[in-house]
Amino acid sequence: MLHVLRRSDARWRIAATILAVTGALALAGCGKKADTAVVGQVVAHVGPDDVTQQEVDNELRLANVPADKRTDDVVKAILTRILERKYLVQQAIAAKIDREPTIHLDLMRARENILAGAFAQREVGQKATAISKSEVDGYIQGHPDQFDRRRIFEIEQVSFAPIKDMEGLAAATKDYKTIDQVEAKLNQLGIKYSRGPAALDSATMPEQMLKTLDARKPDDVFFVRSRSNASFFKVASVDNKPLTGDEAQALGKRELAQELLKKTAEDTSRAAVASTKFEGDYNRIMSAATPAAPAPAADAAPAAGEAAPAIATPGTEPQKDAPKN
Repeated sequence: MLHVLRRSDARWRIAATILAVTGALALAGCGKKADTAVVGQVVAHVGPDDVTQQEVDNELRLANVPADKRTDDVVKAILTRILERKYLVQQAIAAKIDREPTIHLDLMRARENILAGAFAQREVGQKATAISKSEVDGYIQGHPDQFDRRRIFEIEQVSFAPIKDMEGLAAATKDYKTIDQVEAKLNQLGIKYSRGPAALDSATMPEQMLKTLDARKPDDVFFVRSRSNASFFKVASVDNKPLTGDEAQALGKRELAQELLKKTAEDTSRAAVASTKFEGDYNRIMSAATPAAPAPAADAAPAAGEAAPAIATPGTEPQKDAPKN
């Protein structure tokens, strides 16, 4: 029998807009190491604008380039991107693009996101650093399925990019009992897929999903999907693998930090709304009760917005870091 594990994105999150330079690490393997001694703070001039050493260092930081990988080639690539950006900004200002209403609003939003994200990250970081060993021990004792009773579910799965009629596919396969049947259906529909083994870890699995898998029947096939990936899978075997010692402590602390992040986001949302005076019809809109999220179906795991199943499928990333052992 097919079980559909649905995803939902109904969750508050606080996030900063981080401008990262991608690809720098790919350049970090060749070339002569850059000289660190630079005369003065200004390293280049783009028309009327200066480029400072601090800007270069910050760009390298955002690109996650360690000090021992900052070769001449890497620094050249980073500096070139700074020059390109400043040059284009000059062209945009000359064309008065910065005065356009939507651009002005986008600039204001980007500034707010960076400042809000930096403050939230600092606040949560300070609180997470203060998490004590006794708190972690308490979390470990209260969540045995993640630690003492941890299980690894070995699965056989087929994965593919979402198609337009996902509901129709789920309905057409609802009585399937094997992955071979699923594979045949995908071939019939001309859907490209990959098939192979993977693993699910109870240490990083949503509680309701774990209950669903524990209550499975031998012929149950499960279907899970996200915006970028979909998978049918069947449990082949289950291995008991308790998580103890330093790895248990590390996972427990990460989980507590995630709970802290969620609580901080919820508290921030409430405080922001409570401190705001609304005008016109927005007072009615913001005063209306928020509809409750629909309960998950009896045969389904909770929405993956609550915690994504750690299925090792291309394009699907679990929300929790799986233990290494």
